[in-house]
Amino acid sequence: MPVAVRSLLTGLFVGLLVALLLPQLAPNISLSVYTSQGSAANHTPLPDWSSMAQVFRNVARNVVRGANGGRSGANYKSTTIAASSSTLLSRSSLPSPASSSTSKTYSASFATSLSNMASTQLTKNVLEAIKERRTYYQLNKEAPISDSKIKELTEQALLHVPSSFNSQSTRLVVLLNKDHEQFWDYVIDVLKPLTPEGSFDGTKQKINGFKAAYGTVLFYEAPEPVENLRKAFPLYAHHFGDWSEHTNAMHQYALWVALEAEGFGANLQHYNPIIDQKAAEHWSIPLEWKLRSQLVFGGRAGEPGEKQFQKTFGERLFVHGSKE
Repeated sequence: MPVAVRSLLTGLFVGLLVALLLPQLAPNISLSVYTSQGSAANHTPLPDWSSMAQVFRNVARNVVRGANGGRSGANYKSTTIAASSSTLLSRSSLPSPASSSTSKTYSASFATSLSNMASTQLTKNVLEAIKERRTYYQLNKEAPISDSKIKELTEQALLHVPSSFNSQSTRLVVLLNKDHEQFWDYVIDVLKPLTPEGSFDGTKQKINGFKAAYGTVLFYEAPEPVENLRKAFPLYAHHFGDWSEHTNAMHQYALWVALEAEGFGANLQHYNPIIDQKAAEHWSIPLEWKLRSQLVFGGRAGEPGEKQFQKTFGERLFVHGSKE
């Protein structure tokens, strides 16, 4: 039998044998299914028979070429590897999920709100977000994120802002929409008998400016965790009140920065304790909770005032032991 014919038959027989055994050895091959935009939609087990058929055709063709060229059957192994490598390389040339055509989809995972691209500001460096926090007094009812996202931010602040001895004494009451407006109406009510008649119009105008915003966060401290710590650690009993205030202040600041990073403007107010009882009655807040501040937030209807900086080094900042 001629060498070329024998080589051809050998190649075809080997190819047929592999085709019969392959489904038993590896019945499914995991393939990345790519969309028309080039992004990997998912990984689905699909039979890659078209790719394998191409390998077999390449093998048979190269065997015949080798036989016709006078080369021995020892070249079969190298041609098989070459054909398989070619198929694998062709797969790897598919667009990567991290390519520019899909970067928008994947970068969304860094945002805090998929519905608002401004929320990607939270991916900024922490110091950048701190620098950009300002006091906005001119606010409106435009909200760059949803109410559910606002609730999520406040919950994250409660979960991750530290507290002394892990007391977790801070309590937050979030007032949105009509409840937010009701709170500031109550402030006007309680201020009216306390304000000189000639000054009340100006006071009312100021309070209506807060009412014009989107929402208010009330920051409370619950006394029970603090009292429990005083009993458990009498040596530090006189400190726990101060440390409770530190904890509350950190919650105020963290949430202020977070809301402004999402695109809100905000300002911090202190109409406690005159509003405490009204708020407690209307929103069923325990009377023993101590209201510490009110963070007003909303759409930015104006620009913040110019920031004034006092000298730091030598007056407000002192560094010892620095190597540079």
